[in-house]
Amino acid sequence: MTTATPSSAAASAAPSAARSALSFLNPPGLYDPAPNGYSHVAIAEGPVRTVHVAGQGGEDASGRLAEGFAAQVHLAIANLRTALAAAGATPHDVARLTVLVVDHTEERLRILGGALRACWGDGVPMPACTLIPVPRLALDGMLFEIDATAVLPVP
Repeated sequence: MTTATPSSAAASAAPSAARSALSFLNPPGLYDPAPNGYSHVAIAEGPVRTVHVAGQGGEDASGRLAEGFAAQVHLAIANLRTALAAAGATPHDVARLTVLVVDHTEERLRILGGALRACWGDGVPMPACTLIPVPRLALDGMLFEIDATAVLPVP
C-alpha cells in the first residue's frame, strides 16, 4: 500500500522547460504522488496548442494485445509516445493522463507507477493523472488503456 507523505516540491518545470508551456505543482499539505507517477496540478500558460491523444492500449500495430498487465502497460506507453511524436510532442508536454485499469490492485499500481517513472524519468515532474478502475475495456483481454492531453507552445 502506498503511504501518503507531504510533498516537498511546491513547483517545478519539465526538462524541456525552454519550450514547455507547462508547469507542475504538488502543493504542501497533499501527499507526494511521485511514486505513483503523477503530479497533483498541471498548469498551461501562454498561447498554446493542445494535443488530445485517444486511449492507447497494449496492442501492436496489427492490433494484437500483449500478454499480461505489465506488457500491456509498457506497450500502451510506447504507443502513447508514438502518438505524441506524430503531433510534435513528447511525454514532457503532457499535462494530463487518464488511465483505465481492469481489476485494479496495489500491485498493478506499482507496475504502472514504475512504467510512468521510466517514461518521464525519476525526479522529473509528472503530469496530472486520474486512474479509473474498470471491470472491462473495449477488447477481450485488454487490461490497460491510457489517454493524454499535451500542451505545446505556439511556434
